[in-house]
Amino acid sequence: MPGVVIAIDAGTTGVRAFAVDEGGAPLDYAYREFPQYFPQPGWVEHDAEEIWDAVQTTFDELRGKLDRPVAAIGITDQRETTVVWDKKTGRPRHRAIVWQDRRTADRCRALERAGHLPLVREQTGLVLDPYFSATKLEWLLTEGGVEADPDLAFGTVDSWVLWNLTGGAVHATDPSNASRTMLYDIRRRAWSPELCALFSVPQACLPEVRPSSGRFGLTGDGIPVSGIAGDQQAALFGQACFLPGDAKNTYGTGSFVLLNVGAECPSPVEGLLTTIGWELADGTVAYALEGAIFVTGAAVQWLRDGLDIIDDASEVEALAGSVGDTEGVYVVPAFTGLGSPYWDPYARGTIVGLTRGVGRGHLARAVIESMAYQTRDVIDAMKEVAGREVSRLRADGGASANDLLLQLQADQLQVPVVRSAVQETTALGAAYLAGLAEGVWSTTAEVAGHWKAGGEFTPSVPSSVADSRQANWRRAVDRSRGWARSS
Repeated sequence: MPGVVIAIDAGTTGVRAFAVDEGGAPLDYAYREFPQYFPQPGWVEHDAEEIWDAVQTTFDELRGKLDRPVAAIGITDQRETTVVWDKKTGRPRHRAIVWQDRRTADRCRALERAGHLPLVREQTGLVLDPYFSATKLEWLLTEGGVEADPDLAFGTVDSWVLWNLTGGAVHATDPSNASRTMLYDIRRRAWSPELCALFSVPQACLPEVRPSSGRFGLTGDGIPVSGIAGDQQAALFGQACFLPGDAKNTYGTGSFVLLNVGAECPSPVEGLLTTIGWELADGTVAYALEGAIFVTGAAVQWLRDGLDIIDDASEVEALAGSVGDTEGVYVVPAFTGLGSPYWDPYARGTIVGLTRGVGRGHLARAVIESMAYQTRDVIDAMKEVAGREVSRLRADGGASANDLLLQLQADQLQVPVVRSAVQETTALGAAYLAGLAEGVWSTTAEVAGHWKAGGEFTPSVPSSVADSRQANWRRAVDRSRGWARSS
């Protein structure tokens, strides 16, 4: 009997170990949260050892539930989060700096003013924003007290987990994660000497880049670690978006819209990111356009933790559905700036349209609507660049369980929105990448055959109504932009 595949999904707030059988069906999972640290406003950190503890705990708990051998392990992670550790001791040299962290916003602005944006855009497909790893690593080396000696190892969270799973034998990553560091040339598919020099990063500390699907190494008890992808690219793979034109949105802490654009790297696109989706063992590469939305599900957490409007995130749909509209209220949840297509690290959260008639339900509905509006902003930009319509959007992530959200999304996009039967498509994609490498599945066509829909939502309002609401949303966005600019 074939073994199961376990995906380790090391996310922003916790780690999930997720088991999949040979039919692509989820078997069981284990989950553990780990702490977030906020040493200063706009700074977000993790303790890498706490992440590894969560990996060990969830993996061991899940294995204890299974009565079948493990054929392979796949890793997916929160991408741009920057980890530095000592190769000799295996200990972190600083807390990990999380993708949400904005401490290098002024540095990014200075680099852009100095004329470095064209180089970054051409080689990486990214923008000069503190979201990515390079300025975080530069800060650690210049202001964080981390010494650039021969024992220094840098990696995104996947590299840290892989290092520990293999007992320090493998320091590697895959192209999907490397392409998010702002140090990797996505056309040549190699670390960029020019960018390493720009950010004063020694190339010796960087991990080896290997295909996303292929054996990276073995755990201490001989289980192959055979798949790695950043969380959003893994979700694109888990959604079986294998053809150019296929698109998905993962509604999580933030939301990430990815559009498969095929094997040729497109030119840089204003307002969007170009990224590597994955590289298979046979050298097949898929590129993707990405729109990164920093805050969607996190805005629901704000309603719960910041405003005490709800006691649990699961209550937000019913509260939002208790009113027929927002009474003209728009919430722009730019708590850590705005991502695609605006890329404004100085934007801040804004509520506009308040009157005395506005209550808890209207604010809750405005937060849910903001997720749909932000997604449409990204999809509209992608359609303009790709020169083609998006015929449907595949949805996953925790908030995709919210029927009201997906209906509002279909209304805004004027196309069907299809929810995956498996919400954890990020873990599913990592499992598929690992299983392909070890023969659990033979082709991507076989993988695609396992995908199942869990619900479909079609437009319920005319396009004129959707367009009017989106126009008002963009007026609200204009009022949020540049608020925190220091000069």
